[in-house]
Amino acid sequence: MIERDLEPALLRAATRAPVVTLTGPRQSGKTTLVRALFADRPYVSLEAPDVRAFAHEDPRRFLAQFPAGAVLDEIQRAPDLPSWLQGIVDEDPAHGRWILTGSRNFAVREGISQSLAGRTEILELLPLTWTEIQRFPDPPGTLEEALFTGGFPRIFDRGIPPAPWLGAYVSTYLERDVRQVLRVGDLVTFQRFVELCAGRTGQLLNMSSLAADCGISQPTVRAWLSVLEASYLVFRLPPFRANLRKRLTKAPKLVFADAGLACWLLGFREPEQLRSHPLRGALFETWVVSEVRKLLAHRGSDRNPPRLSFYRDRSGVEADLVIERPDRITLAECKSAATPSSALFAGVRRVARHFAPLRRRVDVAVAYGGDTAQDRSAGRLIPWRRLPEVMFSREAP
Repeated sequence: MIERDLEPALLRAATRAPVVTLTGPRQSGKTTLVRALFADRPYVSLEAPDVRAFAHEDPRRFLAQFPAGAVLDEIQRAPDLPSWLQGIVDEDPAHGRWILTGSRNFAVREGISQSLAGRTEILELLPLTWTEIQRFPDPPGTLEEALFTGGFPRIFDRGIPPAPWLGAYVSTYLERDVRQVLRVGDLVTFQRFVELCAGRTGQLLNMSSLAADCGISQPTVRAWLSVLEASYLVFRLPPFRANLRKRLTKAPKLVFADAGLACWLLGFREPEQLRSHPLRGALFETWVVSEVRKLLAHRGSDRNPPRLSFYRDRSGVEADLVIERPDRITLAECKSAATPSSALFAGVRRVARHFAPLRRRVDVAVAYGGDTAQDRSAGRLIPWRRLPEVMFSREAP
């Protein structure tokens, strides 16, 4: 097991709150991490049918087994337990006694916010960042390999070829989570829907187009998208909102949380297929945006976390990513081209001029598929390999 970037924040949370809740997609490494960091506590998986039945039928006695606390894995499988934990925590609010994990975002957060408000810290463990991937012995050597492989830990930990593992992941997800949440009868249509979403990663979300292409209604699209979001497979990148006297796009972008999973759903079975594919740019943008999102999430609790969005006005002027901090804004463009060029800055520099009325510092960056970092008068040129290092190297203390 490698060191995860979230470890310090997770340990800090256990010194500040009676309950620590760790959420994230299946197979992101939650169980491995909490069992390693909290090895002194009993571990219980609520995936086991007999354990889950006990927790449902007699929650008070179930929790009484653990007078000093425990690690309760997959808490969404017993959604009433947080309510019973509330009384136990109020009687003994010792910090770090209870560690909860969950892999269904909305269900976990809703239950926790209702029952354990003020008693827990919630953190997210997402798939591996590029920094974490490089801690393994044989990380991807090319951009195509990085996009194709994605960031699920088991692929790197066990040296498993990405394509078959991701295929099994999709099958397991469809058979388990979808049936549990939506009771989808036609899994073939749902898988087609997921594949169509992958083809739209990094693009504006158009529900009517998705519905028409998949042969389902728009309400069904909304319901199915909510399941993908709840399972951390996709997220919506919101459009930038500010009074810039411009007509801005209102629709969010749909982004896959893992580029490797998107590649598998699109039918890629070898990294070389990405070299000249029309979706290479969208997949690179997906990788960059999700990488920044993971880097921020794995920092843990932050009183003023940067806001992520994108900028696009009705005339087509666009920046792929806007990172908004209290003191400044970073406008980032994603270009999969490997050759450094001032032309890479053309679009994002136009956007920077639109931000002048905000009277805030505006930094400009281009993440690209090459290997050389450059500080130019137009902005920073960030090679894909050094995205974590360079993107946040100038942050104010």
